[in-house]
This record gives sequence, C-alpha cells and structure tokens, in this order.
Amino acid sequence: QVQLVESGGGLVQAGGSLRLSCSASRRTFSTYTMGWVRQAPGKEREFVAAINWRSGNTDYARSVKGRFTISRDNAKNTVSLQMNSLKPADTAIYYCAATSGMALFTTPGPYNYWGQGTQVTVSS
Repeated sequence: QVQLVESGGGLVQAGGSLRLSCSASRRTFSTYTMGWVRQAPGKEREFVAAINWRSGNTDYARSVKGRFTISRDNAKNTVSLQMNSLKPADTAIYYCAATSGMALFTTPGPYNYWGQGTQVTVSS
C-alpha cells in the first residue's frame, strides 16, 4: 500500500512562488512514476508534471513548462513541485499521485495512488 501526503499549498500573489512536497510511505519507489495533478473548481483533473523515480526523467504540461519543476529526494522519499511565476489560472487543488512503471504518464488516469490534495490559490 502506498500513502502520499502533500504539504506546502497556500495563498500567493500572481508572480510569486510556492513549493509543494509529497511525502511517500513506501520504502522504495524505484519502479514508480510520480506525478502532480491539479483540479480547479468546476473542471476535470489536469496533469501537471511527472517524474520517473529511477531515471529522473520528467515531463510537464504545456501550461506549466518553464515555470514549474518537479524533483525527487531519494533519501527523504519525497517528491517536490517548485512553482514559479504563478498565475491566477494555476489556482487549484494539487494532488500528488503515483503509479508503478517507467512510463511518464501525462494524463491522470494511469495513476492509482493519490494524496488528499493541497490547495493553491493565486490572487491577481
């Protein structure tokens, strides 16, 4: 069983930065892909970023590429999402997600482990 716990959300002005963290309970994620998915009010869940734990390869949604950076810390068993140049359109609940396998899934469907989510609000 995999348990994921997010932290780091909050309220920030447009142009500001936030760093989200996801703490994972599983001892090793070497065969997992980790992702961040967000859901804005009234909208479907949207892929944001993914990282393969073993290779470190990453992928991003076009809307966040160049502004967001996903990374992992093997020693701490955490995945982080550094968000810079935030826009009001980035306002959403952000979920950490995980799935076994090496592929960098860029849709929410393949992820089968989810955290409880953390709210990010960007004011204009």
